[in-house]
Amino acid sequence: MKGNVAETPKANASGRMALAVAVAVGGAVAPVLYRYAVERVVRFSFGRLSAGDYRTLLKASASDVEHTFAGAHPLGGTRHSREAMGRWFARLYRLFPGLDFEVKRVLVRGWPWRTVAMVEWVDRARPADGLPYENEGTHVLRFAWGRLVGIHAYPDTQRVAEVCDRLAKQGIEEASAPPILA
Repeated sequence: MKGNVAETPKANASGRMALAVAVAVGGAVAPVLYRYAVERVVRFSFGRLSAGDYRTLLKASASDVEHTFAGAHPLGGTRHSREAMGRWFARLYRLFPGLDFEVKRVLVRGWPWRTVAMVEWVDRARPADGLPYENEGTHVLRFAWGRLVGIHAYPDTQRVAEVCDRLAKQGIEEASAPPILA
C-alpha cells in the first residue's frame, strides 16, 4: 500500500495483467463515487440533447444559470437565466435539427457544493439547408448542490458562423438574428 491507495494486480479478459487501484482509506471512496455519478449525469444529459430534449437540462438548471456560447453569430453570447437559455436551445434546434453529440471524454472535479465538469465532444447535424455539419469542442459545466449553475461552450465558432451565414444567404431569417441575451 502506498499512501491512501491500495494496489492489486488483476487479470483482464485478454489475460494481460492490469493494475486495479482501490481507493479505500480516509473516506476517499466518496469523492470517486461522486465524480462517477456526475460523469454519468453529464453523459445522460448529452444523450438527452442528442434526442432533441433540452427541457431535461433546463429542469436541472438554476433559475439564474449562466450560459455562454462563444462567437459572434446568432448563437453567440451569454445568457443569465433559464428562460433565456431555453429560447437559445429552441433556436439551436431550429437551425441545427437532428443535432447529435458524441461525448469523447468527461473530467469531473470538486465536491457537491462546487463541481466542475469538462466535456470533450463531437457533434453532427443537418442544418436547416440539409447539408451535413460537424463540429468539435468542449463544454465547461459548473454545478452547485446538484443544480447546473454555469455552462460555457467552446465549439469551433468559425464553423458555426459559416453555417449561420450560409443559412442567412438562403433567406433563413433566424440565422442572421441578433443573439439571444438576458
